[in-house]
Order: sequence, then C-alpha cells, then structure tokens
Amino acid sequence: MAQVLEFKLPDLGEGLTEAEIVRWLVEVGDVVAIDQPVVEVETAKAMVEVPCPYGGVVTARFGEEGTELPVGAPLLTVAVGATESSSSLGTAADQAGPRASRNGGAAADGSAAGAGPDSGTGPDSGSGSASGSGSGNVLVGYGTGAPAARRRRIRPQPTAINGTPAAASASASGSTAPGPVVAGPLTGSASATAGPVAGAAPATALAGEVDGREGPVAVVSPLVRRLARQHEIDLRRLTGSGPDGLILRADVDAAIRLAGEAAEAESRSADAPARRAVPERTAAGEAAAERVPLRGVRGAVADKLSRSRTEIPDATCWVDADATELMAVRAAMNAATGPSAGPKVSVLALLARICTAALARYPELNSTVDTEAREIVRLPGVHLGFAAQTERGLVVPVVRDAHIRNAESIGAEIARLTELARTGKLSPAQLTGGTFTLNNYGVFGVDGSTPIINHPEAAMLGVGRIMPKPWVHHGELAVRQVVQLSLTFDHRVCDGGTAGGFLRYVADCVEQPAVLLRTL
Repeated sequence: MAQVLEFKLPDLGEGLTEAEIVRWLVEVGDVVAIDQPVVEVETAKAMVEVPCPYGGVVTARFGEEGTELPVGAPLLTVAVGATESSSSLGTAADQAGPRASRNGGAAADGSAAGAGPDSGTGPDSGSGSASGSGSGNVLVGYGTGAPAARRRRIRPQPTAINGTPAAASASASGSTAPGPVVAGPLTGSASATAGPVAGAAPATALAGEVDGREGPVAVVSPLVRRLARQHEIDLRRLTGSGPDGLILRADVDAAIRLAGEAAEAESRSADAPARRAVPERTAAGEAAAERVPLRGVRGAVADKLSRSRTEIPDATCWVDADATELMAVRAAMNAATGPSAGPKVSVLALLARICTAALARYPELNSTVDTEAREIVRLPGVHLGFAAQTERGLVVPVVRDAHIRNAESIGAEIARLTELARTGKLSPAQLTGGTFTLNNYGVFGVDGSTPIINHPEAAMLGVGRIMPKPWVHHGELAVRQVVQLSLTFDHRVCDGGTAGGFLRYVADCVEQPAVLLRTL
C-alpha cells in the first residue's frame, strides 16, 4: 500500500524565509527518484533547484508558478511505493484506465483520484523501506535523517448537492487534509494551506458556503486543471457533476461564465471615485503605468542599495590612468607558449589582483562597520565580489580568499562564477560574504560612475571602458589606452588620504605593471 509523504520547502540558508516558484520540473502523476530536482525556486539570493528526498509518484503540487511560499510550507506530496501498486492512487485513477504521462507513470493529476495528503503527522514506524528512508542530498537546514511524517491515502468522498462531503467526519482525528494552494503570492507569514487567493473569489457563488472545504480535488483530466488554472478558478470551490463528485470540463466552463458575470457586475457597481483612483487611461489617452513587483533578485538589490545609501556616508574619488602598458603585458602573457604558458588572463583578473595588493597596503578599505558596537571591523582576508549583469538582474558573485590567489587563479574563478551566474545556478553562499567589490561597468560602454557600496562592505572600485585617447606620454602628445577608475568608500572607516592612496596605487599598477612585481 502506498504511503503519501509531504515534502516541504526546506531552509535555503542565509536567513532566507521565502522563495518564489519559478518553474515546476515535474507534473502530478510523474514518477520521481530520490534526490531528483522537482522545482526551481527563486530566492532573494539566487535561483535554486530543490531536490525531493522521496521517490515515488507525485500526487499533488502546492502552488503554481509565480507563487511565493514561506520556508516550511508544503511543496508537493509523493506516494512512496505507488509505482509498485497502481491501486494506491485511488479508485478514480483506476476508472480512468491506463494513461500516458510524461514519465510513463500513472495518469497526470493522480492526486485528484484520491492520493492527496492527509493531516496525520505521526512518525513513521516502517522497517527500512523506501518510505521510511530519506535522501542523502540535503539542503541547508533540511535533514532527512529524522523520521518521515506518515500520510494516509484519501479516497474521494460522496458529496452532497451543497458541496459538503458526506463523510466529512470519517477522520479519526477530526482534522481535514490540506489542499494544494492556488496560484497567487503569499506573504511571508501566510500558511501555504491558507486557502484560495482573492483572484478566485468570483467562484464562491458556485458552491455556496464552501470556504472551509479542503482536501484532494476530484479531477482526473489535466486539461480540466489547466483550464481552471488559466481562468483562476479554484477547483476546491466547485461541486462536480460527475460520478462521486468528479469535476468535469462542463463544471469549469460554467464556473468561468459565472466568474465573468460576477466580475462584470462588480465593475458596474464600483463607484466613480474609485475608478478614477486607478485610471485605465490617462487624460491624454495613454495607457496606465505598469506596476512591477519588487521581489526576487530585483527586490533584494533594491533593499540592499537603499540600505547602503541610508546607512553609509560614502564619498567618491576618481582618476584617469594610462592602461597601455597593462594591455601590452596582458597580450604578452596570453601569447606565451611552452611549458610556462597557461590559460588566458582577462583584464578583470589583472585588476582584481591589483586590488588585492592595494588592500594589503590599505586594509582600512577591507573592513566593515559594526554600528551597534560602534566599531570598525578590519577583516583578515579578502573575499572579492565582482558585479555581473544577468538576465535576472545584477548579481555579485564572490571570489573567496582572493588575497592568496594569483591572477590566473582569480581569472579561472571569475570565469566559473560568471557562467553559473548566467545560468542562474549560483548558490546563496556564492553570493554573500564579500569584503570588497570590483565593478567593471566599462563593458556597458561608459567611462565613469559613482558606484553604490555593496552593504556592509566599505568600498567599491569602478572601472570604465579602456579606449584610445590623446595623452601626454614622455612629454609628447600620443594616443594611449586610457581608463577611468572610480573609488567609492565609506568615510567612517577612513579619510580621503587613505582612499586617495589606495586609488593612486591601483592607477600606478595599471600604468606601470612592474610596480606590482614588488609585492608578488
């Protein structure tokens, strides 16, 4: 007999309390293996694929794509052992007959046939079977060594005309099974089983007083589920006209019509001042402004930059430097052949190595401020962050222990982290813990800027584009490769003399790379 286990959103580390479902990697009815990624979620730090510690048939998913769930909220339920006994998926699945699913398992949406989660939470007392053993692949804060929660199967209950289950009191504990959450954002304190969101409110007229109705939804056809999802219809509010209360497409079509009529009536009854408060068109006939939620990576960046501007009294100094010699040295390094030749070194890697040498001379800029203790904390090592622009927004991966790396090692780590950033595979640990940031905004074709410090760091070096410019070289006018360097620093940790000395040393190394050899 199959055992239905509930998999909850694990603790993703770094103090993260919620995540947004970006993409489901499995469908209801799919067969999953232990440690198989089942959902892709976006936190304030990164995109993460969450593996499931159980193997079996997916019976329910909690939340659609775009839903925000708090840590500890149910993600999905898995019928462990269901792949060995198709009867464990419920009578409705048996009646549906063999169906082709994406993974060749049971019919899609098998959870509707009675394999939904129950509210029982007693410890599992099984004898080492798959249902009692957890995965070895754990996320931060999510251990699988603890006994798994036991879930009982629930078969469809006969429903009365008013939508109330006839055997609602059959559970020995008197509690009801939580149903999947419908699409829609949840607040950080909201329970994942808190019921339908406001977007599905018009469907309340279909089944009367059924707000408390929970548990598996009697739907077999994935087409019916998709149709309901597209029109934001909460299936838990519908009374099915099929056998044993099975919800058919005709039921959903009727709900869509009623929802449209209710929305139209509500629109007509809204008062004029309320309509003018959020106009669909401006006075000039232009479309209304678009509102984009500040969440995920964009929201985290907004919060961090706002905090930096609020807490840090920053100042910026800049200098133009002749990078001709640096570019020549890089070309010679990359053109080297023979046993001593190595991978090509980027300009960013050379600048990063220059920064670590400069921070060794001016450790004040490799520090942070403890505002509560009113202390400046000088950090022993350099964890160098570098700004990387991705399709999901700006991220700052961190090169650990950059102070003990050479240019080749730094360059290899930058390339590795950049590739992870582009594919959205950076972990929260790879995006935190930086002590100094290097921002190469020259890739955008600009010369200078006033960088915003990456809180709680104390400084950031900005690098503009390197381009030919007229320059006085050895007393004569010449065309040289010139770059602008901008340093923004926390004025609490040092004065302008220290910041100027740091920036001047970096510029000297750019203009005369031999200066760097003194410290190698």
